[in-house]
Amino acid sequence: MATVELTTENFDDVVGGSDIVLVDFWAEWCGPCRAFAPTFEAASQKHEDLVFGKVDTEAQQDLAAAFGIRSIPTLMIVREGVVLFAQPGALPGNALDSLIQQAREVDMDEVHAKVKEAQQG
Repeated sequence: MATVELTTENFDDVVGGSDIVLVDFWAEWCGPCRAFAPTFEAASQKHEDLVFGKVDTEAQQDLAAAFGIRSIPTLMIVREGVVLFAQPGALPGNALDSLIQQAREVDMDEVHAKVKEAQQG
């Protein structure tokens, strides 16, 4: 699956309507972002059941600010509406594949229970 350009207009629909979404916060002028782009694209081809989205932090400054993006590239993994991972820095392909596998293996019933508990506490 090709990557999806995420904007303030479609972010909630894309991320909220998908099981696992990988979000790459990037900018055209960012060398490490350009270096990470082929790795991100290759992963999107390899894991066609997942959604891969890109947020251009220059064009979508409000979206980047909403997530507190201070350094790019930043990779975020969202599963069932919960951010499981968010970290700046480009990753090699094997590390990205490992993160994807870990996201697949998370017990989301447990995560949702902890989120609910934290909200009530």
